[in-house]
Amino acid sequence: MSSRSPSPATLTDLILTLFRVNNATLVWGDRLVRPFGLTSARWQVMGAIAYADRPRPVAWLARDLGANRQNIQRIANDLARENLVAFETNPNHRRAQLVVLTEAGKRAYDSAVDAWNPAATGLANDLSADELTTALRVLGLLRSRLTEINAADDSADA
Repeated sequence: MSSRSPSPATLTDLILTLFRVNNATLVWGDRLVRPFGLTSARWQVMGAIAYADRPRPVAWLARDLGANRQNIQRIANDLARENLVAFETNPNHRRAQLVVLTEAGKRAYDSAVDAWNPAATGLANDLSADELTTALRVLGLLRSRLTEINAADDSADA
């Protein structure tokens, strides 16, 4: 019998399920966007670029995604080699170039979104708006807490 209280035990089950859902989502997403020359990771980075209110450097995209800057830089470089993104001069920083979608990138991203919409409808089948809203609230709260913990740990390491 575990000495953990129900909340930590349930949270552990939730986190383990999140790991499994994340892996299944990446495999599913890779299949969904493969016809457009994308992977889930590339699509995710392109989405961060598309949804940003203005062009951003790689470090900002990484922060927005909660990801490692080096990984996002590698993906951005791959996308640039395939002419799906371009690097532009950043007037605020000489070395931190801005990442923007090219016309080919916009077409590939829009095609992926067009494939996503009916797929999302299928995934949401039999889930109520309240269930999805609750899940979103809980995951948002966990992300906020983890971001705070990670920021505190990063400043302690510095």
